[in-house]
Amino acid sequence: MNLYAKLVAREREGRPLRVGLIGAGKFGSMYLSQARRTPGMRLTTVADLDPRRAKEALRRVGWRDDEMQRIAFTDDGTGLIASDDVDIAIDATGAPAAGIAHVLACCEHGKHIVMVNVEADALAGPLLAQRARQAGIVYSLAYGDQPALICELVDWARACGFEVIAAGKGTKYLPEFHASTPDTVWTHYGLTPEDARAGGLNAQMFNSFLDGTKSAIEMCAVANATGLAAPEGLSFPPCSVDDLPRVLRPREEGGALQHRGQVEVISSLERNGRAVFRDLRWGVYVTFAGGSDYVERCFREYGLVTDPSGKYTAMYKPYHLIGLELGISVASVGLRGEPTGAPIAFNADVVATAKRDLRAGEALDGEGGYTVYGRLMPAAESLRIGGLPLGLAHRLRLKNAVASGAAVRWHDVEIDENDPAVRFRREMERSLAS
Repeated sequence: MNLYAKLVAREREGRPLRVGLIGAGKFGSMYLSQARRTPGMRLTTVADLDPRRAKEALRRVGWRDDEMQRIAFTDDGTGLIASDDVDIAIDATGAPAAGIAHVLACCEHGKHIVMVNVEADALAGPLLAQRARQAGIVYSLAYGDQPALICELVDWARACGFEVIAAGKGTKYLPEFHASTPDTVWTHYGLTPEDARAGGLNAQMFNSFLDGTKSAIEMCAVANATGLAAPEGLSFPPCSVDDLPRVLRPREEGGALQHRGQVEVISSLERNGRAVFRDLRWGVYVTFAGGSDYVERCFREYGLVTDPSGKYTAMYKPYHLIGLELGISVASVGLRGEPTGAPIAFNADVVATAKRDLRAGEALDGEGGYTVYGRLMPAAESLRIGGLPLGLAHRLRLKNAVASGAAVRWHDVEIDENDPAVRFRREMERSLAS
């Protein structure tokens, strides 16, 4: 609650936090729009595969040419991390292998890192966070993205002495969306392919939001950062904000949860496609237990919405502002040395799952593509079946056929064991399996 005062003090002292951004896409651009307006924070370097695109992104969000002259532009993310002008690196690439390399470079050069790249966190976050702690740097999830906001709600509830029953977010979901491909995605968003092209929208990226993959990745990050349980696949129960305590409670008490204390995503659509009234499509929530007759009476006295028993209630945030809020992570990391969420355990995993019957010889095309979607699983179960992490399911050729709805396993694909991302993931499986 005093980050702004601390930032103002740093500005007054002439010691601003020096920030380097890797990846000037949508999330990165939203942060760029606010970085120039925040005291005590200086954007010094931007890395993007296309530096010209990065400059255009700054102009588009309001930077003047004279302001941009003080910024270095490069196509080398690891070079940015090594720079003496950067204290905190932001990885906004969305590429799992690149994210692993960037965190390890931060460990080597003593730079803190804010991971917008939740794809890398889902693939190898527990070991990356461990390496960061050993190197004496801060590894942080990105505030503004839903996982960090959910972690904040969980921390709030626990710090108040409440037992967390469930935590998660809302999304637009129907069971048939798991089979969605870049060819079918726009019909589900009410757009034509022409509309999407005119808006510069990426079909595969938007499809990953729709087919359940992004939800699995984000809930994996939350489970690993909070210690909450991962269910055997997300259920996506339809739910309004007023029904959170009733729906997000254990099954044996009439709710939808597999476990007491788990992550879950709720749908803004009923199973018949009708919109849920007062949905939480853009927001995050936590449900928690009162734990005593006295606290349950307090719930009633102060007007909290509870389940019929009065034992459970909820708090929620209706929206998230994505990169516009990212400065909270930068400030927390740079001023307090604290992450806005970070893995503490290898609780959850995201396993590549066939969207249709896949033939031997086919190549997987990764997140949001035509072949697989990501399914959330307990890490122990993923390791037991030898599930292929979704973050590696790109440009790998199948050795075996995989039936629709089945998990793709390590032994089903031709894998290069010398690939750095593969080696790092294998190391995490060996060292953190317990």
